[in-house]
Amino acid sequence: MTSRLERIAHRKAPDAHRDREIALQYRLYQLQVAYHRQGLSAIILLEGWDAAGKGGLIKRLTAELDPRFVAVVPIAAPNAIERTQHYMVRFWDRLPPKGNWTVFDRSWYGRVLVERVEGFATKAEWSRAYAEINAMEQAQVSHGTRIVKLFLHTTQAEQDERLIDRLQQPWKRWKVGPDDFRNRAKREAYLAAYEDMFAACDTPHARWHIIGANHKQQARLEGLHIIADALAKGVDLADPPLDADLRILAERELGVVLEPK
Repeated sequence: MTSRLERIAHRKAPDAHRDREIALQYRLYQLQVAYHRQGLSAIILLEGWDAAGKGGLIKRLTAELDPRFVAVVPIAAPNAIERTQHYMVRFWDRLPPKGNWTVFDRSWYGRVLVERVEGFATKAEWSRAYAEINAMEQAQVSHGTRIVKLFLHTTQAEQDERLIDRLQQPWKRWKVGPDDFRNRAKREAYLAAYEDMFAACDTPHARWHIIGANHKQQARLEGLHIIADALAKGVDLADPPLDADLRILAERELGVVLEPK
């Protein structure tokens, strides 16, 4: 049976990809303003292979957003104290307050991915994590937080080319470490873990969106489009009317006549 990842297409970006990217960034800024004004919050979560382009997508996502109301949270291995706690504890304080967005570069799904494959969690621990994760995400949605989950998929050949490029470029070498090669050697185990994750945690309230990321520009466009569409659904994007008292105050202090619209 063909896996979900094996069925993903890898398309090239259109010639006018930069114009489309700019338009999507402006749309996302408008959405951010609407969310902040209405006290709504959002979690944007990225998973994927090493060197799949998560950082590049996050850079384009946040480029035109108001930095006061968006946080980017890169997730590394838990520290000594965090390893003594429930794996979800270190994420709770990083969830967005009302009116804000939080972007997770990797996430609580590490429990059923790297911790499963590398043996940092027992089978009993990672097996029950699917239900725990679904319950946590459902709780966030019930609280009024929108969740968008993206997975960036590259083929082994494309991943290898990117690792080689990083090693050959002195200013990129910091991005490569032994973990990249240890994970590469266990690709089949990670494929199995990804498929189980999609099967168990692709829920109506928090769907997984898989993006073929062999072509970075197209992957970024697709990612921005998915995020914008998901965050716009059911949200009032109309501009608020000018407050009557504020209009009177502004007209008196500034000596202008403002339209009450």
